[in-house]
Amino acid sequence: MNADTPAADLPRSWLPFAFAGLAATLVGIGLGRFAYTPLLPALIEAHWYTESDAVYLGAANLAGYLAGALGGKSMAARIPAHQVIRAMMLLAALSFVSCIWPLSFLWYFVWRFAAGYAGGALMVLAASAVLPRVPKEKRGVAAGLIFTGVGIGIALSGTMVPALIGVGLEETWAALAVLSFILALATWRWWPAAPSPAPADTNKPASAFAWPFASLYAVYALFAAGLVAHMVFLVDYVARGLGHGIAAGGWYWFVFGVGAAVGPLAAGRLADRLGFRNTLRIGLVLQTIGVALAFLSTGVIALGVSSFLVGATVPGIVPLVAGRAHELSGTDSALQRTAWSYATVAFSVGQAAAAYAFSYAFEQTGRYDILFQAGAAMVALALAIELLTPEKKPQLKDMPS
Repeated sequence: MNADTPAADLPRSWLPFAFAGLAATLVGIGLGRFAYTPLLPALIEAHWYTESDAVYLGAANLAGYLAGALGGKSMAARIPAHQVIRAMMLLAALSFVSCIWPLSFLWYFVWRFAAGYAGGALMVLAASAVLPRVPKEKRGVAAGLIFTGVGIGIALSGTMVPALIGVGLEETWAALAVLSFILALATWRWWPAAPSPAPADTNKPASAFAWPFASLYAVYALFAAGLVAHMVFLVDYVARGLGHGIAAGGWYWFVFGVGAAVGPLAAGRLADRLGFRNTLRIGLVLQTIGVALAFLSTGVIALGVSSFLVGATVPGIVPLVAGRAHELSGTDSALQRTAWSYATVAFSVGQAAAAYAFSYAFEQTGRYDILFQAGAAMVALALAIELLTPEKKPQLKDMPS
């Protein structure tokens, strides 16, 4: 994140910047990643791709997210961040256009990867481009608005995609493309111009690898892995696994999106009262329960609660981990930026690794229950690591001279 903008130079209204951030997370993640989940069973039923191919295409998006999270910061070191963000929003929209034509598995793989890359880069860059232009006392609200875009995108995909699938898959992809282009162009002038990019910092603070930070990265990676069963397989599980159809699967995805829409603001407000660490622990407990409900019961209420809880934690944990990294870093702004970058990469690695592992497991067994069981176990392990981590801030003496 750039240095804070002096109070005198802050704009009178920061809302356009926050809504630009919301649009970025909506396009790059809410639609770029999550719209594929309700589309997955339709791609299989239309014989565009086989069951295993369609699942691996979903995993390609998560691999792209990892690459984007790694590459976004380096791109912004060479090109002004607001220009990179604009390009990534256009890339996400272009990926939807390209998916109108199922030319080959490789073609789809490349464009699903590209959509993930755009989402990963936007996740790293959008908030850091906006928040320095927001007054400090409003940054919690602004961050909540930015990450609410993820939930809005999920809710839209849960309603718009099932409705459009009846018209045709080509029309569905085209509608997603049009909406993404509109949002990219509508917010084009709202991105604050960044100062000239500084040279990349190759001297990372050694304390960013101290135990409290390493524990946080491990927790975030395991949390991400625990999300995969819902993010990739929920709609297909309901639609084909339980035999309830695509419309029913889309309804649960909408509930997932409602949870995602309220998660960031609710988490931020709770953290103001209980602290980031305590709220993070509550989030891990709720996610464990949510993932476990998916294999403990197939009832409407259980699956609805499962969808809502896991949906709420998807973007809800983002400000909690960022806030926890801030607490551990103290007043060291460079350490804060480094820790958040490493945490984002850890999340991406955990998510991509679990996506491919779960895809392979499903291909070999055809069972959904073991995926949710594995996901719940991973989040429970994350909770255990967090509970066992002592409350200790890294000291400067921990850093080698």
